[in-house]
Amino acid sequence: PSRSNNPASRTKVDDEMIDTPKKYTEKQDAFLEALMGEAKGNLREAMRIAGYSDSTKINEVVSPLKQEIVDRASTVLALNAPKAAFSMLGVLDDPTALGARNQINAAKEVLDRTGLVKKEQVEVINTGGAMFILPPKQVDDGME
Repeated sequence: PSRSNNPASRTKVDDEMIDTPKKYTEKQDAFLEALMGEAKGNLREAMRIAGYSDSTKINEVVSPLKQEIVDRASTVLALNAPKAAFSMLGVLDDPTALGARNQINAAKEVLDRTGLVKKEQVEVINTGGAMFILPPKQVDDGME
């Protein structure tokens, strides 16, 4: 029986892309919830919590849910971006804390994957002279 309204696909309607709800079984929903919650990403544990038998192959469960898993993992990272930012700030207060380097590296990875990347600036120096790049000269044959 399907019951969920998880947005997982897009459909083109009258030249406009709209989100259409993807229906999952109760077991699939339970698996997704457990995977991102109690099981903390452990596939086999999430399957057990959702009620799948130990003989069920992981691929059988994950394949039809691949995009939803990626979307939810992205959401988990986004939800933890503030924690990562504050973790970096905490190292500023106590740079000698045990594991500070690992904290910074982990925080950077989370922030990079959520789109909060270090900004790089490029400095362009003009020496005062102006340069124009013109298109190549065209030769008119027979016109004088």
